[in-house]
Amino acid sequence: MRGREVFMDSLRAHGVTAIFGNPGTTENPVLDSLIDYPGIDYYVALHEGVAVGAATFYAQAAGRVGVANLHVAPGLGNAIGMLYGALKGGAPLVVTAGQQDTRMRLRNPILGHDLVAMAAPVTKWAAEPNSADELAPILRRAFKTALEPPAGPVFVALPINVMEQETDILADTAGLLHRDCAPSAAAVARLAELLASARNPAIVAGDDICAQGATDALRALVERLGASVYVEFLRARQPLPFDHPNFRGRVPYEAKKIAELFAPHDLVLLLGGPFFEEVWYDHAPFFADDCVVVQVESAPTRLAANLSLHLGLVGHLPAVFDALAAALDERTDTAARESAVARQAALVELRTAEAARFENQLGKLAGRSPMSATEAAVTVARAMPAEAVLVDESITGSGEVLGAFGLGRGDDYFAGRGGGIGQGVAGALGVAVAKPGRPVVAFSGDGSAMYSIQALWTAAHHALDIVFVILANREYRILKHNMDTYRARFGIVTDKPYPHMNLGEPVLGFTELAQGMGVSARQVTTAAALAEAVGEACAAGGPHLVEVLVAGKPD
Repeated sequence: MRGREVFMDSLRAHGVTAIFGNPGTTENPVLDSLIDYPGIDYYVALHEGVAVGAATFYAQAAGRVGVANLHVAPGLGNAIGMLYGALKGGAPLVVTAGQQDTRMRLRNPILGHDLVAMAAPVTKWAAEPNSADELAPILRRAFKTALEPPAGPVFVALPINVMEQETDILADTAGLLHRDCAPSAAAVARLAELLASARNPAIVAGDDICAQGATDALRALVERLGASVYVEFLRARQPLPFDHPNFRGRVPYEAKKIAELFAPHDLVLLLGGPFFEEVWYDHAPFFADDCVVVQVESAPTRLAANLSLHLGLVGHLPAVFDALAAALDERTDTAARESAVARQAALVELRTAEAARFENQLGKLAGRSPMSATEAAVTVARAMPAEAVLVDESITGSGEVLGAFGLGRGDDYFAGRGGGIGQGVAGALGVAVAKPGRPVVAFSGDGSAMYSIQALWTAAHHALDIVFVILANREYRILKHNMDTYRARFGIVTDKPYPHMNLGEPVLGFTELAQGMGVSARQVTTAAALAEAVGEACAAGGPHLVEVLVAGKPD
């Protein structure tokens, strides 16, 4: 059997049904073999970054390993930014790139380079087989490593001559692996004791809550405790509905502001994520000295990585929630239960008041020209069908999007991590492939969209049900906000304008760009037109783009 057949058989053995790729000459063994593997679909991207971005979101939305197929050194280089996002987002990926014939290695062939060295900094593991005999073992390890918590991308280079070599070593898998370790009973008992005695507990829910199917258990726990729930500033999933009374928003990305956020809380429980990611340096602790800090992870590598803990616990999150519920049931502290009920009632009352203020604010913003991001987000939310999935890369509009949607069932919201932009438009492809039959609505800023605008062609080529909503403020607004922060932090007093952060000269023509790639598109300036456009696009199926002109940040 040839190496390329072992490769394809390995994909099939691991349940792969989709490959996202941008092919080249060294990928001919894979492309030619696809004809004989009708159960594996190849989604063509026009840029390697789009392929990896789509595979990343596909892995998150499908709950399985995503596969991306790239082209030699330049192609892998094009994808490094998206690989970084996959690594930060804990997305299980197997990323391959064709490699030149190893017999030419010393001659420095065109497009050749050390692909393993290129990929290693942004993957969990990277390898290149020296012969076809190594293909099956390497691929077996690649899939195993990608899924091991914390999950993430791995890379395998595929030399063209190795793919054509003969081998007797056939494809196989690592077998049925039970990675879901049970938590320590003593640790769970101690955690229950700490939670029951907390005066004002808070929970920071990481992406693993959704990845491990623990959203319902989280909801039951926080309502029982009357606990405030936060998510990381950048997160890939939404573990609790945006409009749930216990959901209190995002953790800031500055230590001083994180400390201010948690100051009212005497206990903070960190669940399933890398805590915390910062943008600006502060010489300040995240928590007060008397705050009890507890962390629960599926693997020990994240425990106390950046924090000193009162208690660290390793265990599969659903198992931890089950054990914790039983441990809390055993407690008969009436005062603790009454305190939790009072906290929960206060959170419900607070959410009701916030909803009223939001509607009042929305009324004041209605009808403005250009439209406010708040009005745009609410309009889209109300026009979306109930079964729709949201992909969000609205950047500076993310707060408005956060307030407009009630999503948070674990499989209806996806976003990028790591801070690299362009993930949303590309990622929407993967979500649409992972969730056929459910329309996908993808928010993106105009600056972000231009990083992966080629994704529109792929959406049209494969007739994917995606409505791309481009919030066009014609600027890099996030950079303007960060410039304000930078100047304030370093004591720079100036009346200078924002340098090189406007996108209006010339104006980006998103309707023309979309139409040129086979996607129907329209530009809207009013809420009524936006609601009509989104409703019609969702009903029609296939890809559509709606460009919404929204207000920017004044210079």
